[in-house]
Amino acid sequence: MLTILYRGPLSSCDYDCAYCPFAKRRDSPERLRADRAALERFTGWVRERDFEVSVLFTPWGEGLVRSWYRRALVELSWLPNVAKVAIQTNLSCRTDWLAEASDRAALWVTYHPTQVPYERFLAKVGSLPVRHSVGIVGDPAHLPHARRLREDLPPETYLWVNAEEGRLYTDAEAADWAAIDPHFHHSRFPHPSLGLPCRTGDTVISVNGDGMVRRCHFVPEVLGNLYDGSYRPALRPRACPATACDCHIGYVHLEPLGLYDLFAGGVLERIPF
Repeated sequence: MLTILYRGPLSSCDYDCAYCPFAKRRDSPERLRADRAALERFTGWVRERDFEVSVLFTPWGEGLVRSWYRRALVELSWLPNVAKVAIQTNLSCRTDWLAEASDRAALWVTYHPTQVPYERFLAKVGSLPVRHSVGIVGDPAHLPHARRLREDLPPETYLWVNAEEGRLYTDAEAADWAAIDPHFHHSRFPHPSLGLPCRTGDTVISVNGDGMVRRCHFVPEVLGNLYDGSYRPALRPRACPATACDCHIGYVHLEPLGLYDLFAGGVLERIPF
């Protein structure tokens, strides 16, 4: 099976979170058309494969407010060669369309307390007909919101916490977040990764809108192109060339961390076993 992290030209969001560089950024009509065409090309490629594929959409911004991402999630979820399709989202979109997806669709949902009324967000999560995890950024101002969310979500819904970029947590602060997310320690510090075996570049790849393949979003070396097949000879087990990895969609694939065992069956949607 090949796992693909797909990120097209889209780089806009309807939220204006202080910690995000894409806050309230708008794409031009030309860029949106290019993003739509790129995504339709990608879904067509997946449809034609004779091997198993899993897909995680990781847009720079919010994808599900765009009809083509909603359509792609539903379509891919029903393809016989697609094991899982998931997307990172703030869930600002309507959610009724998810009833059309198969049980192979999943969501990685982030709660942004400054952007959406709590009750509205909670109601949307409660109505989701597909597998999902819910998360929050570990900003100290978000701690009471995270505690409330943990109390109100069903116990079986995993509530993850992403360490805020650049923030160093004291042991006491980390303990507060770990009380909400028992796996917070994986996010607290960047993982030294240089020379460690990693699944990226072997069974996991990153693909952009032009079809350029890299091992992951965080290593710039190009392995080839998805659409002409030139990436395939480059796939092999390999060590990480980066000094450290501090993003879940990267370090989850580092083999020594054992996170495929922790998230067995839920790596893409960030749901532990």
